[in-house]
Amino acid sequence: MTAIRSGSGLFYAFAYRSLSREYHSRYPLLSRIVHLAANIIRGILAIAAELADKSHFYYVKGVFYTVCLAISFFFRTFAGCYGRSRFSKRTSMQDNAKYWTTTITPRDRLLAVDFRELWRYRDLFLLFVRRNITTQYKQTILGPLWFLINPILSVIVYMVVFGGIAGLPTDGAPPALFYLLGVAVWGYFQTCVTATSNAFVENAGIFGKVYFPRLIMPLVSVTTQLVNLGVQLLLFLLVYLYYSLSGAATIRMTWGALALPLLIILLAMMAMGFGMIISSVTTKYRDLQLLMTQVVSLWMYLTPVIYPLSMVKNATLHTLMSLNPVTPLMETIKYCLLGVGDFSWLWLMYSIGITLLLLFLGLLFFQRTQKSFLDTV
Repeated sequence: MTAIRSGSGLFYAFAYRSLSREYHSRYPLLSRIVHLAANIIRGILAIAAELADKSHFYYVKGVFYTVCLAISFFFRTFAGCYGRSRFSKRTSMQDNAKYWTTTITPRDRLLAVDFRELWRYRDLFLLFVRRNITTQYKQTILGPLWFLINPILSVIVYMVVFGGIAGLPTDGAPPALFYLLGVAVWGYFQTCVTATSNAFVENAGIFGKVYFPRLIMPLVSVTTQLVNLGVQLLLFLLVYLYYSLSGAATIRMTWGALALPLLIILLAMMAMGFGMIISSVTTKYRDLQLLMTQVVSLWMYLTPVIYPLSMVKNATLHTLMSLNPVTPLMETIKYCLLGVGDFSWLWLMYSIGITLLLLFLGLLFFQRTQKSFLDTV
């Protein structure tokens, strides 16, 4: 009798448990039918076991055990094959919306940026920005004062070395303002490029644990550095007011200063595009990550940061330096805030075109790399 009861229990386990958790949640009606049939047959087998003659015990045990396996095999096949073949058509995105709040699908287009998705994750974006700002100078004695100490020390060194010893001109602008503006603008560009180029490598751990738009991290890097730039521009404004009120120097700030936010946005877009291209390549080749620090440092000397472009008298060299896409933006910012600089609408349009091209290529490489970078990082 025990063997037959064990056979009925075995049937119940095969028949009901054969429905996987996926089918049990997606097809509740089918699961209930199989469950009911399993319980009925289990009761019949239990009654038959009680009524079986002891003399025919082994015969009855073999027959009922075979019936148990046959029927359980039928329900297992019905639940698996028939259920999959008939109900697989219902597994569309519309049906999945009933069970899932978020659906992640592959992007097959060449350049697919979901701005609505980025907007939905705006709280996460602000959280990352706040985290980067608060942890940048955490556990330091001077704290946020380092926002001012770093540019002040750099300006003092530039005034002594390049202004005093080398005697480089500043196109009539006060050296302190000239170098301070150059340090602030170039420091923002350099930091954005460096931070964006490490987006995949530095955030591989969090990328592998939770899903969110990967494009948030480059945007976070660019936005975080705006705080440093804002503090340094505020320092520039205070020094500018000192020179203007004291009459120590004549400074001609133009109405183009109102376009400074647009110029900063262009600079951020250029740094972000260039950084994303480098970030996409460094996932496989870490040598470029080490090389980027040196390249960006040398790039400063090819940009009129600590010297004016007007001091380059050679026409060929002047044109080559103007081909640097950062040069027209740097000269335009100097012209707007200090009234000095080699401003040209033609070169500014060229810089805008290169910026848009770098941003497009950066997004293209970034989108393609984010699909498989965890396999190589």
